Amino acid sequence: MSCDRMKNAARIALGVSIGLLAAAAARADEGMWTFDDVPAARVERSLGVRIERPWLDHLRDTSVRLSSGCSAAVVSRQGLLLTNHHCVLPCEQSLSGASDVISEGFIIDSRTAERVCPGLQAEVLEAIGDVTNAIFASSAGKYGDEYVKARQDAIARAERDACGGDARLRCQVISFYGGGLFKVYRFRRFDDVRLVFAPEFAIAFFGGDADNFSFPRLDLDCAFLRVYVNGRPAATPDFLAWTQGPPKADEAVFIAGSPATTERNFTVSQLETQRDVVLPINEKQHADLRDRLLAFARRDADHRRIVAEPLFDVENDLKVIRGRIAALNDAGFMAARERDEQSLKARLAVDGALVAQIADPWADMARIDANYVDNYIVWRELENAAGAGSQMFAWARALVRGADERAKPTGLRLPEFADSRLPLMRKWLLDDKPVSAELETLYLEFWLTNLRDGVGAQFPATQGFLNGETPAALAKRLMMASRLNDAKVRRALWDGGQAAIQQSGDPLIAFVERTDPLSRAARRLWEDDVQGPTQGASERIARVRFLVGGPDVYPDATFSPRLSYGKVEGWVEGGSRIGPFTSLGQLYGRATGVDPYRLPQRWLAARDHLSLGTVLDFTTTNDIIGGSSGSPVVDARGDIVGTVFDGNHASILGDFAYEGAENRTVALSTAAITEALAKVYGRANLVRELTGR
Repeated sequence: MSCDRMKNAARIALGVSIGLLAAAAARADEGMWTFDDVPAARVERSLGVRIERPWLDHLRDTSVRLSSGCSAAVVSRQGLLLTNHHCVLPCEQSLSGASDVISEGFIIDSRTAERVCPGLQAEVLEAIGDVTNAIFASSAGKYGDEYVKARQDAIARAERDACGGDARLRCQVISFYGGGLFKVYRFRRFDDVRLVFAPEFAIAFFGGDADNFSFPRLDLDCAFLRVYVNGRPAATPDFLAWTQGPPKADEAVFIAGSPATTERNFTVSQLETQRDVVLPINEKQHADLRDRLLAFARRDADHRRIVAEPLFDVENDLKVIRGRIAALNDAGFMAARERDEQSLKARLAVDGALVAQIADPWADMARIDANYVDNYIVWRELENAAGAGSQMFAWARALVRGADERAKPTGLRLPEFADSRLPLMRKWLLDDKPVSAELETLYLEFWLTNLRDGVGAQFPATQGFLNGETPAALAKRLMMASRLNDAKVRRALWDGGQAAIQQSGDPLIAFVERTDPLSRAARRLWEDDVQGPTQGASERIARVRFLVGGPDVYPDATFSPRLSYGKVEGWVEGGSRIGPFTSLGQLYGRATGVDPYRLPQRWLAARDHLSLGTVLDFTTTNDIIGGSSGSPVVDARGDIVGTVFDGNHASILGDFAYEGAENRTVALSTAAITEALAKVYGRANLVRELTGR
């Protein structure tokens, strides 16, 4: 899932009774649970499986968060990771040169041929600590910018103390329940991550955009990475045992990964703001960007290769946005959320002491949302979405801001430049990664056009950015003359600090220097009028939810490691039973020889050697969301049986609520991976490493 999200927006509202979701009792399989708060008794009641702390610790220690926004699993004692193919597309793009790695696959014969993925970092969770009281105390009695800065300082201190100066670690304070709880997560980080294996795009994304978010599914969406330490494969004695047999119907399964974001605890006013303001803007801009990327791809084969990964992402995101709009326009669903909110308010009203402390955070949130509406487009275009995906603009902003921020104490910096975050920032910024000047120009022109049209051509900030030029002319001038595509130039600017920035002469650096005060002003206004107040109101609402829900309340997803539980199961849709499995035989039966149902030549040649009854993809009831891509699916023993790569049509509702009747996770089986490695790709050495033979 992307990483992946929805396909047919209309079917969401029609296929599921979403109006009943918010009012219904939580299904047994619902929840993306933090590893320090897994409801073991509830799992046992639901699945008949007792999970103990050593089992949980083993799963935590073998689950990986990737800086690309995906998840992975440790699957050998030599640092081997299993993830999804779509999670390594940026790496494949970076490694493509004379050959098109995305189309042809990354098929190598020896470990010495494994290649570094620029900018990619892998993280394994080691420990969790509660720092809520310290964070709350830091901002007590403060408001606006003072409130935000106090929180940032306290968070920086907590992260620094948790890591103790150990460069091998990354520590991150993560907010849960909308700011009602703060925990510091300590990760072991690996900054040397290399590509080991990736199949051809045609088999990894078989069925293409047409089959995305659907089932039956027939994809081999997998890839292998390896983490290195000091130039050698990392020793990982704790790994998930590889299962060669197929998953079984009704089998209990668990998924460990880092789901990105959900909005299940949003208030009605927040959901309405998303529906009426945020999502329509996102839909329009994504549709426009998709059209521009498609036009770019039509030029020739090289342009298609360059744009393959960003086009995959934008088409995927567009489906998500449209699915979310459909869900929030369902009157039944919104009415149910309103009833849920009124129920919480009624529970609060009977506790006079609590009312005195909490007041009416829902009314406060509604007022904050008015500020959200007023400020959103300016904040989006000047700050949050600035550059619209341009790698070089992002590098320029990081260099300019980094020179300024690193001169300050860590607690007074923008959060992304805190000491705990600098190693990952440096890696992303300084790794040698090829970029296309043409594609970069497209992104910058697209963003500047959105800025002019969205904020307004006469708005002072717009005039400050464009400075009398058209978006097209400005984008071309900046990108064609900038030297930031050279990693050595970026390193010199980063290491040289403010003096190097001021003397660089690079037009893109000069552009960011000139406009960044405008972007920072938009950011400060957002923090003062929206971000800080929202966090304060969310904290108070979280207290009421705890009072009502107790241990059954799990936090919204925050791209932090989580565990979900469920079973292998199909579903009934439109009166038809959809089984939980597809096979290699079905893959060949679906192949037409024409994209997106064209099989690579290797697969055509291997057909007679394969066990066509092998389970290829399967569905489970587990509760996941985007960011879970690449998460391991494990059985009750803790052995890996598959890797998550998508959800079905109904899974889009997972952003707002879990609907267990039809919401399904889609995973690739380890049995199919083994069969393909051995008989299609001839990777006997990789099979031996996975199986321990």
